[in-house]
Amino acid sequence: MKTTLMVKKSEIPEKDKPVSLKMLAKHIGLSPATISMVLNDVPAAKAIPEHTRKRVLKGAEELHYRPNFFARSLRTQKSSSIGIIIPEPSEGSFPLIMKGVEQPLVKAGYFFLLASHLWRKDLMEEYPRLLMQRGIDGLMLINTPLIHDLPLPIVAVPGHHAREGVTNIVLDHIQATLLGIRHLHGLGHRRIAFMKGPSFTQDANTRWGGVVEAARGLGLPVLPELCVNFESSTMAPDMGYSVIRELLSRTRDFTAIFCFNDTTAIGAIRALQDVGLRCPEDVSVVGFDDIIGAAYHTPSLTTIRQPLRGMGAMASEILLQRIRDPQAPYPREVVLLPELVVRESTSRVRRLAPSRPRKGTKS
Repeated sequence: MKTTLMVKKSEIPEKDKPVSLKMLAKHIGLSPATISMVLNDVPAAKAIPEHTRKRVLKGAEELHYRPNFFARSLRTQKSSSIGIIIPEPSEGSFPLIMKGVEQPLVKAGYFFLLASHLWRKDLMEEYPRLLMQRGIDGLMLINTPLIHDLPLPIVAVPGHHAREGVTNIVLDHIQATLLGIRHLHGLGHRRIAFMKGPSFTQDANTRWGGVVEAARGLGLPVLPELCVNFESSTMAPDMGYSVIRELLSRTRDFTAIFCFNDTTAIGAIRALQDVGLRCPEDVSVVGFDDIIGAAYHTPSLTTIRQPLRGMGAMASEILLQRIRDPQAPYPREVVLLPELVVRESTSRVRRLAPSRPRKGTKS
């Protein structure tokens, strides 16, 4: 049944005049308490009929009602804000995670305060405290360790924190690495170079454990002379470039590289090209994440897709639910599944290994 609101012209607030909750209640014909429960989406609002909820939202939209957040925070002891701590905004996976994070927050009327610690331990310790002093209702950690227990809801994405009060959103790294290594194995690759990420990142050790397990299951050796790692505080392509150039200076007896992520894979491809090797004709390359530019690189990147937007959206939704109903049970861990995306950077083995550069190329 369609509901039509009949409002006298005199009851419509003047343009640019703030609309109070009392004015909105008069406009809709419902009590301020009912309207407040719906707009604040408190647990008790679940008992309100759906047609009434729609009526409230329609009326608020008609009058361009904006809650007085300062007054509401005094009344509810909530600020309608969360803190988000990240390593750095340039990190390859960050934009996609944030695309997922933002939409549920905007829909719920929340905003966020963003802090970047640049992998400095002093800032990792300081920023949670500073954000709590600004009255945040909850905290989201993106690829960031939690150093101390904190008295507020926390969601980590990705996260591996065995702490009270923390929900960890993670990828199934065993399945993820198996997808990538099995893909290379199926193309005939037997001598694969493996790239391990910096130990201080949240996923590095878990992902490396997946690499070792997947390779063992397929009967592939993980040879120390074909393993590289970096401890840089940045995930820029030059990290992949530098470690693969160093590897190439020692040996070229490999036909594929399994990289830590997409940005290092892009650097690895450039390192191959700079010594006269072609990707994938001479060396196949697999990335990890499926960042925004992976499909548009030349060659386009075969990668393990993390559902980054979905992880970000889930992080926001869980955090908001925990803020609204702090006494309710909450998940300690949510595991999401990966997907193999095959593009141009991998192909069947065409020779045993690119043992030496072609004439006229740099060594």
